[in-house]
Amino acid sequence: MGGLKTRNAETIFGGIANELARIGVTLLPATTFLEDSLAGKGWLAGPKPKRRAIDDAEYGYRVAKEVSRLDIGQTVVIRHGTVVAVEAFEGTNEAIRRGGALAKGEAVVVKVSKPNQDFRFDVPVIGCQTIEVAAEAGVKMLAIEAARTLLLDSAAVKAAAGRSQITIYGIDE
Repeated sequence: MGGLKTRNAETIFGGIANELARIGVTLLPATTFLEDSLAGKGWLAGPKPKRRAIDDAEYGYRVAKEVSRLDIGQTVVIRHGTVVAVEAFEGTNEAIRRGGALAKGEAVVVKVSKPNQDFRFDVPVIGCQTIEVAAEAGVKMLAIEAARTLLLDSAAVKAAAGRSQITIYGIDE
């Protein structure tokens, strides 16, 4: 592991996994046995989405995939076809707060995985706290990558989205 050129969580955990593999230990994805908690595709909770929000989610998906490919962040906030916030070091919740303030009640948050995400160590997740932060920020839709994002306590997240009038929408290519 001393030969790592870049030292971040991804490369360090990957190095550990490679060392374990050398002695015959296989690590499973963190989503193993949690398949029922992965986001499905389409409308998942909250109000049914309007076409404008779906258009923003589709645009945001393309932007977020590119930003995540560059290892900047995995979340973007869109308002009517305009990127108003990109997650970086501050993390998802702060990006939601900043983007929500700029979008003035019209925010669509899009969260994706990295193109080469190592699901053994790092899985995109939303939970009740995400919904709480989104509600405080005036977000109208949370679009999450289908089959690659975990909903922590899925029933509670969906109920919170309904109470907060936030659409949860599973999106993919």
